[in-house]
Order: sequence, then structure tokens, then C-alpha cells
Amino acid sequence: MPSVELPTGRVHYTEHGQGAPVVLLHGLLMNHRVWDPVIDRLPAGFRYVLPDLPLGAHPEPLRPGTDLSLRGLNQLIADFLTALDLRDVTLVHSDWGGGLFLTAYGLDERVGRLIVLPSEAFDNFPPGLPGKSAVLASYLPGGVIMALRQLRVRWLRETPLLFGWMAKSRLPDELVRAWTDPGLRDPGIRRDLLAYTRSGFRRAELIANTEALRHFPGEALILWSSAGKVMPREHGRRLAELIPRARLVEIDDAYVLSMLDQPNAVAAAITEFLTTTSARATPR
Repeated sequence: MPSVELPTGRVHYTEHGQGAPVVLLHGLLMNHRVWDPVIDRLPAGFRYVLPDLPLGAHPEPLRPGTDLSLRGLNQLIADFLTALDLRDVTLVHSDWGGGLFLTAYGLDERVGRLIVLPSEAFDNFPPGLPGKSAVLASYLPGGVIMALRQLRVRWLRETPLLFGWMAKSRLPDELVRAWTDPGLRDPGIRRDLLAYTRSGFRRAELIANTEALRHFPGEALILWSSAGKVMPREHGRRLAELIPRARLVEIDDAYVLSMLDQPNAVAAAITEFLTTTSARATPR
């Protein structure tokens, strides 16, 4: 698995294909493998880059003291794009919506298009019962280890407090083990996770950072799930109305992780968007 050295430490990633860059992000306590059912269904002619963000399932901890607040994580994404010299990027968001704030922080100069699957937005930080459970676990002694172990028990992770409202389909044990192994193995991974979950989420700032997307000049696909679990259905419509050049496509019979629930429908919508729009950044 290749990696790149950033000011904050080493970030690992996978990549597939050659061509215009498409960077696919992931959510809390997940890694690039959330895209496994979709990646081979996406069109040729693109370079798909999938970083493992420091959100609790990354293989190597960052340097102690790294800023992993929303601002710090946005800087990390910007540094990642710079380190790989990726330009006119199509940036794909899922579950963790903090990367949408690149525009608010003025760090999106390398981003030409957005694809937004159900993600945190507006004041939905932390999102729903799973998000609130994650924050609560981060403040309980031994709470992170306990939560990671609970995720390995199928009937527990299928409750709304954990992943029950994240995916409508059953998550494979092997996938969940891949997501939980790093945090159970390495206290540095847990430290990085806590640096984010304890960083604070101020309602007014979150709303303002989302509203800044009205200044994003590129094309955007809001690829939301009609079920509205954890990420409200109305947020998909609001994002599509907020971003000037956005279009809304809803995926039926899916929760937050629609790439797992409906990989064919997600791949088809992304393919249509990638092949019919331009990722060249529009001057502000």
C-alpha cells in the first residue's frame, strides 16, 4: 500500500487506473475499503485515489500533537492533494462531511468537482445516534476500545447506536474487522481518533462552513439516500440548492453507506457525472 509523507505524518492510500484524479474519502472508523463494491464498476480513464484518513481505522498513527480538528483535517486533505500533485480533482465525500469545508477554509484550489454521498452537513455534527455514541465513547474511560469490540459483535453493530442505521445491508465481519483492527492494536490510532472526536463541534461555525459551499464554482453531484437515516433527506436537497452548479440524485433502498447497499446504482450515477461534466476548476 503506497504512502505519502505529509507535515503531520505518513498517510497511506490506494489507487486504481490512470487519468483525471478522483479522490474518494470515507467516514469515521472506516477506511478505503468502504469503496470496494464500487471501485471496479467506475469508468476507465480516471485515476482513483483512496486515502486512509486518520479517523480511527488508518494503519499508522500521525505525529503526536497533530491538529485533527475539522480545520486540521481539511489542511491534511489539502496537503495530501498537493503532495501527490493532484489538480482539477473530483472529491468524493461519504459519511464524514468535514472535507466539505475545504471551501470555507480556502483550501479547495485543487478541487474542480464534488460528489457528495450522505454526509455530515449544516449542524449535523456529530450525526444521529451513531455520531453521538462515538463522542460519548471518546469521553468514557476505555470507551473507544469498548466501542471497537462492540462493532465486532454482529447483533450489537446492527443496532441504531452503532452501524444499524449506517448500512441497510449486513456488513461483512471481515470488513468490520479490517476497520477495527488498527484501533484495537495501536494506542496511537486511538489517540488520533480522540483528537478528532474531542475537538468540538460549534453549531454556528458548522452551519457557516457548510453555507460557504454557495461559493464553490464547480459542478457537484449530490448523491443522497432517500431513506434519510442519520443524514436527513432534506440535507441532500439543501446542499443541491446551495451549490450553484449542483444536481441531486437520490438512491432508494439505501442508508448512509449507499456504496455498500446499492453499489450498482451508486456506480452508475458517479459514472454518468464523471463522463458528462468537467472537473477543471472555474476561477472565482
